[in-house]
Amino acid sequence: MKRSMQKGFTLIELMIVVAIIGILAAVALPAYQDYTKKAKMSEVVLALSSCRTTISEKYQTAVNASSLAAGAWGCEASNGSGKYVTKIETSENGAVRLTVNGTIDTSINGKFVYLEPATTAEAAFTVAGNLGTAVPNWLCGSDDAAVRKYLPGSCSRNWTPSASTWAAAN
Repeated sequence: MKRSMQKGFTLIELMIVVAIIGILAAVALPAYQDYTKKAKMSEVVLALSSCRTTISEKYQTAVNASSLAAGAWGCEASNGSGKYVTKIETSENGAVRLTVNGTIDTSINGKFVYLEPATTAEAAFTVAGNLGTAVPNWLCGSDDAAVRKYLPGSCSRNWTPSASTWAAAN
């Protein structure tokens, strides 16, 4: 009598494969969701970069400080300037505060991302002290840990905004 060879997979082999796929999916889905949120936050940083260009140009070319004031740097937006941005504000010294909307994640709705011109020693630029010079450095970050989680590495500074800088804007 001739023995026949078994063809195909046994039930236990199929169950092991399904379990492995389930474990991989359980690990991969949260990581994928974080990556998509980080990609969306890159658009937020891109909205900030348009202000960076405008403010850099004004610091270098302005002849007097009378034309430079909070909300008058030329890159502000009160109704958003992108899919994930609610508002962009500027301070009297060119610091930028961007309000994130909740379409990225509800936990960061209404939170802020800051961008500030600075010296190479990371001291804040001021119109009174630095007008007519190039901006060598920009400080970027957020005062909220949930927002910093999704920001790119170049903009993940733990921010402590000056109370006097943003008191009028709050």
